[in-house]
Amino acid sequence: MNGRRASVLVLHGPNLNLLGLREKAVYGEETLASIEVRLSELAQNLNLDLTFLQSNHEGALVDAVQSAPGRHQGLLVNAGAYTHTSVALRDALAAAGLPFVEVHLSNPFVREAFRHRSLLAPLAAGVVLGFGAASYLLGLRGLADLLAAPGDT
Repeated sequence: MNGRRASVLVLHGPNLNLLGLREKAVYGEETLASIEVRLSELAQNLNLDLTFLQSNHEGALVDAVQSAPGRHQGLLVNAGAYTHTSVALRDALAAAGLPFVEVHLSNPFVREAFRHRSLLAPLAAGVVLGFGAASYLLGLRGLADLLAAPGDT
């Protein structure tokens, strides 16, 4: 990034606003707000600026991805259930052309069969799953390394 701070858009999909309240055995007790605090602290160390958006609405996530080029250099995406169903979000990520890392708190491969397929993963620079809130932190570290690689724009 030529010494400039890279900007990363962090997208949280449907029901992630309920973290700490819903299905604690699957998603843990940490809230979305506390995950964002941890991400912000890490971003300072990685010389990144973060913008957060959580939405339960597919169109709002698509709009955010479409407006990301020119404003952000990468994305950290937990699309929640839209991971498995949203062709619209997949197509927006493809059109944006920005590197992104897909993250999941749980490991979808040990859950219901319909969660085993990600429409986003084939486009992602990487996928981190199954580490709870640490999935976000690991994903951000990987994205920061990618953005700092020689030859980036």
